[in-house]
Amino acid sequence: MEQSLPEKVKISPFLVFFLIHKFQFGVGVLGFQRIIALKAGFDAWISVVMAGLCVHFLIWMMYRISEAVNGDLMSVHTFIFGKIIGNILSLLFVFIYLFTAVITLRPFIEVIQAWMFEDLSTFWFSLAFCGLGIYILYGGFRTVTGIAFFGVVLPAYLLFTFLFTIPYADIRNLLPIFDHSIKDLAMASYHMSFTYSGFFILLFFYPFIKEPQKSKKWAHLGALTTTIIYTLIAIATFSFFSEGQLQKNIWPTLTMWKIVEMPFVERFEYIGIANWSIIVLPNFCIALWCGSRILKNVTHLKQKYGVILLSFLVLIVTVMLKSRQQINTIIDYSGKIFFFINYGYVPLLFCLILIVKRGKQN
Repeated sequence: MEQSLPEKVKISPFLVFFLIHKFQFGVGVLGFQRIIALKAGFDAWISVVMAGLCVHFLIWMMYRISEAVNGDLMSVHTFIFGKIIGNILSLLFVFIYLFTAVITLRPFIEVIQAWMFEDLSTFWFSLAFCGLGIYILYGGFRTVTGIAFFGVVLPAYLLFTFLFTIPYADIRNLLPIFDHSIKDLAMASYHMSFTYSGFFILLFFYPFIKEPQKSKKWAHLGALTTTIIYTLIAIATFSFFSEGQLQKNIWPTLTMWKIVEMPFVERFEYIGIANWSIIVLPNFCIALWCGSRILKNVTHLKQKYGVILLSFLVLIVTVMLKSRQQINTIIDYSGKIFFFINYGYVPLLFCLILIVKRGKQN
């Protein structure tokens, strides 16, 4: 069972909204449209909705799992599998969140190099970003939550920039609806699983929530907000591009920003990319926090040292990824892993914890 945490380190229930939504919303927003359209054409917006609805069922499962042991994922592993096997399983998630931090940071650097500064040093930018992440994490989980809050609120105005596409949009691009098979829609939903996967962090910060019961509606509202935003962006993109044009754009969101015209800025995509650092930073910090917390619970390594260790490893792996093919490969593998975790491992834990708890009660 999870040891009771002091109230001063816990967060209010409504802040769960920002944590869930923020970790689902990152660099993937810049290019998810092209990937899902490869599988389901312009019917892919339906897949965005389908995948988003599945998230709510999984969030319900995760709350039931955490409530069963009144703790986090490490407590769940220990309760079901025992201390030794449970700790081994928990340590695997250190590597998962290590690579989550990498695929949060490295694609963002690639965007900057492709659109703004071609000669930007991957090493120095990564070093600065890791240093900032360490500084934030030393403030504790409440500080990380605060950064997630500002990562949602401050760049929220960017959503209104998609209104500039309306004069150039043709909603008829989406017609006829349901022009693709269920299999195509399911494949597109599968490719959305990585983009939506951030909600899994609930199993790590559950003990840090004051009155967890009251946070359920906020968790679902956060996931719903993510689904609505992704759906609207997908519809805006499909209305703006033809299918042929979309497949030639790696980052269609940035391409749409190129048409934004304001009296005080000529290249708005530069503003958008600069603001995206505020969106990426909380995700990077949350990933490092999850990994370092596992190390603290399993190996009893102080979290401040765990953060430094993971940041150092992130720096090494980030610098090693040089080509777009390497970056795509690690993103694809991560997507497959998160699909298995969300749609395989979470339901498995849900079933096992019900069985084990009933067995212990008898």
